[in-house]
Amino acid sequence: MRVIALLLATLLAGVSAADAEEVVAGLSQDAINITANFEGSEIMIFGAVSRTAPAPQGDLEVIITVEGPSMPVAVRRKDRRFGIWVNTDAVEVDSAPSFYAVATTAGFAATITDTEDLRHRVSIPRAIRAVGLGVADAENFTEALIRIRESEELYQLNEGSVTLRNETLFDTVIQLPANLVEGDYRTRIILTRGGEVLDVYEQDIAVRKVGLERFIYNLAHERPLVYGILSLTIAILAGWMASAVFRYIRA
Repeated sequence: MRVIALLLATLLAGVSAADAEEVVAGLSQDAINITANFEGSEIMIFGAVSRTAPAPQGDLEVIITVEGPSMPVAVRRKDRRFGIWVNTDAVEVDSAPSFYAVATTAGFAATITDTEDLRHRVSIPRAIRAVGLGVADAENFTEALIRIRESEELYQLNEGSVTLRNETLFDTVIQLPANLVEGDYRTRIILTRGGEVLDVYEQDIAVRKVGLERFIYNLAHERPLVYGILSLTIAILAGWMASAVFRYIRA
């Protein structure tokens, strides 16, 4: 009986500790409009830690992720054959987010355990799903994909960029590049203590093309013939006008 009572007490203590801290968060904006002159944006994410009991032992950390729509991606490898560079291998990654940013209060390894990272798919490599690529060095392809998207600022790991005050208030700013794709961007705020996940808060940000950008995009994808004729007409008119202006200046 004493053993059962001890187990129940431990279980109840664990449940109460897990429920004792929750995330209460907000975003500076819940929608981003992509216009013809869109040059990127930034979004401020802030919030607080709500407690129903005194803070337990262990370091409290906050991880914030922003993830764009996921889609399959073809990754090709070039090799030098007969003096020229040609594509030799190609694999298709099952699913990779079009944008993925991770911000943490400390170094990533100090904020979450490897097991919790695997369970919640927090780090950049684990946000990518690549199963059965059919090549021996599959990791090289996923690493190349990450490297390319990091150079385009589409994948970001911002360690220490989340400010946590008195283990209660936190905030960070995520930079969004100009080459965003449309879709719902999932924002996650993960609260950890001692590397274990205590609470996860999620909210979507709508990213949409508007105005002239929306009109051109829809025309190109829904009526490609009209789009081609209109583009050709505009090019001819622009060339004719430039020629007319040049003749007028010479005269």
